[in-house]
Amino acid sequence: MSDHHAYIIGVDIGTSSAKSIVLRMNGKFGAVFQQSYPTQHPKPGYSEQSPEVILDAVKTGIRTVVTEMGYPPTAIAFSSAMHSMMAVSRSGKALTPLIIWADNRSESCAIALRNTPEGKEIYRQTGTPVHAMSPLCKLIWLREQQPELFVQAAMFPGIKEYIFHHFFGRYVTDHSIASATGLFDIHALQWNDTALRVAGIRPAQLPDPVSADSVIQGLLPAVAADLGIPANTPFVIGGSDGCLAQLGSGAMLPGHATLTIGTSGAVRMAGTQALTDSQGRLFTYLLTDHIYITGGASNNGGVVLQWLIRDFLQQPPEALDRLVNEALKIQSDNLLCLPYLLGERAPMWNSHATAAFIGIQPQHTPAHFTRAVLEGICFALLSIKAALEETAGPVQKILVSGGFTHSPGWIQLMADIFGQTMYLQQERDASALGAIILATRALGLSEPVNAATASAVAFDPDRSLYDGYQQKYQRFRKVYELLEEQKA
Repeated sequence: MSDHHAYIIGVDIGTSSAKSIVLRMNGKFGAVFQQSYPTQHPKPGYSEQSPEVILDAVKTGIRTVVTEMGYPPTAIAFSSAMHSMMAVSRSGKALTPLIIWADNRSESCAIALRNTPEGKEIYRQTGTPVHAMSPLCKLIWLREQQPELFVQAAMFPGIKEYIFHHFFGRYVTDHSIASATGLFDIHALQWNDTALRVAGIRPAQLPDPVSADSVIQGLLPAVAADLGIPANTPFVIGGSDGCLAQLGSGAMLPGHATLTIGTSGAVRMAGTQALTDSQGRLFTYLLTDHIYITGGASNNGGVVLQWLIRDFLQQPPEALDRLVNEALKIQSDNLLCLPYLLGERAPMWNSHATAAFIGIQPQHTPAHFTRAVLEGICFALLSIKAALEETAGPVQKILVSGGFTHSPGWIQLMADIFGQTMYLQQERDASALGAIILATRALGLSEPVNAATASAVAFDPDRSLYDGYQQKYQRFRKVYELLEEQKA
């Protein structure tokens, strides 16, 4: 088959949905399929998903785009959300639901470990802050709270490892996802003895780590038939969604950062050194074995807006776009929002952080509250960027991606608050695209022309607003500190 028709599928296993996108080798996008799935919160602080439902969404996505294309792909490559963990029996049966990144139940375990000599050593060696999101802390919780179940578990995979076991009958993980577990030494590229000892598990209970550009073949015949592809189709294991979004956005040069807001948010930069922040505010993950992604993630992106519309303003979900548009038309005033609804990761790593509105007055309408939330999310990301600059050097160019890019006014607000131009690429599936780019390199194919990165739209800041936002940002930081002092 000519290169012109050949295509690669990029599969992104996200927090709220699995997406499969097709990129032809001539650089044109083909079929795309997205299937959503829910998150359960059976108790406060719990965030769980069904691994079977996600597996089904991934298989449906691959099967659907292959059927639509009418012939098999050259390869399939994967991107996945980080920090998920589940317990699996010897026979491969799930003993727990999938415990996802947003799950906070192990917060007390994280607090107990974080500032000990072992906790600090684990951060330096793994690059992952000691926090309730990390599988390390989830394992400690499981061992302490559900010892009978913990002893039964033969393996503790994340969602991608669970899916690959279903596909190939073996447990493998990529160095990129492994580097987000708090259990993997990013310098020695192996499971970390100190972290394993603290978690109370053996290396054999974790999947075999391989490079993100590893090619895996030998699909189980029943799965190949179900997906409608040859059993020898190359699968490129790929990496984490955050690292691959960096590659998919074309932000691989020094000083080039990506800013993403989906359900959550993040600011990241690529580099060739395993930088760790002296204050433990940032993560350092592997993309490939020679490229590191340093940055910080926020728990509070679009999820805060969903809460605002549904629970606070008690409006139907379709009111969101209207309220955001109204909010962006009115001027910023003294109403301030701390958006820490779900606690916060970077830069303060405080699962007990709370959200607040400060400065409410009688004239404040739903649009004012919506605007305060939008600004608050921007301020939270600005604080991550400040920590990143202290560790990794100045941020000279910012490329934006994620669901918030559907709102040009919100991108403009971000530019005004940061005092920096925001570059929007037309391609929104940066993680899946990053997986495809990784696959072309792994298979030695010529990289498809990516028209998306060539056609970025620039949102320049309105400099006349910068000083006002800086003053508001300083107030934002002070209010957070005062509220935390009250709790102490």
